[in-house]
Amino acid sequence: MDHLSGCRPPGHAAPANVGSPGAGVFWAYYNTCPAQRNKSSAITILLHCVRPSGWHNPQAGHTLCVPVSSIHQSGKIMLKENVNDLLSFMVVARERSFTRAAAQLGVSQSALSHAMRHLETRLDVRLLTRTTRSVVPTEAGERLIQRLGPHLEEIEQALAALRDTRERPAGNLRITAGEHAASAVLWPALKPFMLQYPDINIEITVDNGLTDIVGDRFDAGVRLGEQVAKDMIAVRIAPDMRMAVVGSPAYLQRAGTPQTPWDLAQHRCINLRLPTRGGLYAWEFARDGREIQVRVEGQLILNSLPQRIDAAEAGLGLAYVPDDCVAEALASGRLVRVLAEWTPAFPGYHLYYPSRRQHTSAFTLLLETLRR
Repeated sequence: MDHLSGCRPPGHAAPANVGSPGAGVFWAYYNTCPAQRNKSSAITILLHCVRPSGWHNPQAGHTLCVPVSSIHQSGKIMLKENVNDLLSFMVVARERSFTRAAAQLGVSQSALSHAMRHLETRLDVRLLTRTTRSVVPTEAGERLIQRLGPHLEEIEQALAALRDTRERPAGNLRITAGEHAASAVLWPALKPFMLQYPDINIEITVDNGLTDIVGDRFDAGVRLGEQVAKDMIAVRIAPDMRMAVVGSPAYLQRAGTPQTPWDLAQHRCINLRLPTRGGLYAWEFARDGREIQVRVEGQLILNSLPQRIDAAEAGLGLAYVPDDCVAEALASGRLVRVLAEWTPAFPGYHLYYPSRRQHTSAFTLLLETLRR
């Protein structure tokens, strides 16, 4: 073990028990040679679990080997502090806000900000870019997130699995869904579900875009079947959905009734902008096996489904909406349906999630509830 006596900082002699590390013990190696690291760079730590067959020597000649149990503040390797601050960094990076992150962590905003600056000082690299309105990771911060994220997720899943041994199912679930899916499918099922399982906490993010559920750390998403990526597991949770083109009687009396999708060019239509693509949604039609997409124009662009329906009832133009959302308005005569023979049925909503993820009992219960 002569390599352990290589270049060391003053006052850092090799530990007496370094000669024969025991099997199954975690050790930390760090470079001690001034030629290999400058004064401002952070000490690089590699954790290694020693096995009976032998142990690894990462940098013979300029390496100090210390069992994790012996790492202490005098050696300037504060493992516990680093882990706590790294976990806090991940929450700040995810929330893009010190205020929200501090609330989740149960600490003050000033204490969290100080901890992040202290972490950046120790690592000698800026991890976060701070503005008056937001906090975003730097390039170095993004690299750290990519390395840490999967490991922290594994830890969270392991802890969640341990919690599953409790008699009552518990845990946190994060789901992203479009506006209509959230109101028409998720929420009606979740109200009795949450009463039945009070220890399961659910967060629903309403987003009409195509969310990266892995990158944004969602447990699952809800979208129409045709929108789900091929590498996801998709489970149908709703029947086919049919769209409807609707307008108020007053508008149709004033502008006339369209007979084909091409007639929409002569009408005021209430548009929807897609957040994922940034463009306006092209209305989709189909008849006799022929699919048609029509880009419409009008005075209004609204991304809220209830507002588009309200605008149609107010006579501001034609709206393209799920037919179940306007069933009552059609029955009462406040709206009139047009082009009914042209509006197709879309594959219904699916709950989708990554195939490689191990699921908690809370997620399994939710999946079973939505499939009924």
